[in-house]
Amino acid sequence: MAEITMHNRKLVLGSVELQKCRRIRYNLEVINEVRDDVEQLVIDSEFTGSAPFEWVGIIFKHGAKNQAEPEYQKINKRYGDLPITLELNAENLANSDRHALKNIYLIETLKILIHIGTKYELPINIFKQRMQQYD
Repeated sequence: MAEITMHNRKLVLGSVELQKCRRIRYNLEVINEVRDDVEQLVIDSEFTGSAPFEWVGIIFKHGAKNQAEPEYQKINKRYGDLPITLELNAENLANSDRHALKNIYLIETLKILIHIGTKYELPINIFKQRMQQYD
């Protein structure tokens, strides 16, 4: 499928600021922890096995609101990724302690993967089971 493999990841998470806000403490550290945790679920569930993409890239946009549903970009045929964005309220993130911040990113990542799995008819039970821990 993809012409170029830049890495062997199945899930990549990142963030970008859309507006000026207070510094979000532990942001990169927490995002990397969530990625490692949830990526193992992606691998264990064989989520990308029958998918039209090889990996998922999620960018959390730190903005003014919490977006209800993720925005899909076109599958990148060259790199094999499905780019996704989701806006989160930057002030809420900045006011969160490390534990709360990790839970926010973890829950939103799981919700996005469930959304993707529903759209592309991929296995999502493992993500739903993990979400039950946060209900």
